Amino acid sequence: MNLMMLLLSSLQNEVTVDQESAEQTLSLMELVLSGDLGGQIIIGLLFVLLLVALYIYFERLSAIKAAGKTDPNFMSQIRTFILSGKPDEAKGLCRQHKTPVARLTEKGISRIGHPLEDINSAIENAGRLEVYALEKNVSILATISGAAPMIGFLGTVIGMVLAFHELANSSGQAEMGALAEGIYTAMTTTVAGLIVGIVAYMAYNHLVVKTDKVVHQMEATAVDFIDLLNEPA
Repeated sequence: MNLMMLLLSSLQNEVTVDQESAEQTLSLMELVLSGDLGGQIIIGLLFVLLLVALYIYFERLSAIKAAGKTDPNFMSQIRTFILSGKPDEAKGLCRQHKTPVARLTEKGISRIGHPLEDINSAIENAGRLEVYALEKNVSILATISGAAPMIGFLGTVIGMVLAFHELANSSGQAEMGALAEGIYTAMTTTVAGLIVGIVAYMAYNHLVVKTDKVVHQMEATAVDFIDLLNEPA
């Protein structure tokens, strides 16, 4: 009988501990909603920034991938047309591809007959425009990666100020539970800001790497085209 009572008592204690653990468990959504209006506004702003960052990332990634697709036989076909004295056919081939590399080549073909310095300058100017188009809105990701953690930290500072203001108004008699709840609720804005900042930073750097690859392709194509024009007839 005593052993049975001990087992029942142990089970009751375990149930009590589990209930207390469940009461202390708080989901992320509950944590956000339990905060004050200022914290919820900042969390909402960070969520909007996250959506903007993700949209820019996937939109630019798709555009950069499309710009980087080149036909390995493109320059050999251009070489054949140019050496055969068929610049119009070469231009038509460039228009079919619709890539930065093809547009740069078309710009160079349209300047055939001018000095090589003029052709090179025309290709470089066209290349700057292509790079600008590839980097469209990418700088916004860099801004979000730097601003999001600061916005989150601002929310935490505001929450801490309000918590200590409540402590001061209560002459130091505020409940520690309520004070701690206000503090960890305020800290959620810093966590959210860091998450958004890290995501935006990684997305920005990935797009920069992808863009550099396309720029390298354009530079290599420009060099090949100038070399083609330097070949003896």
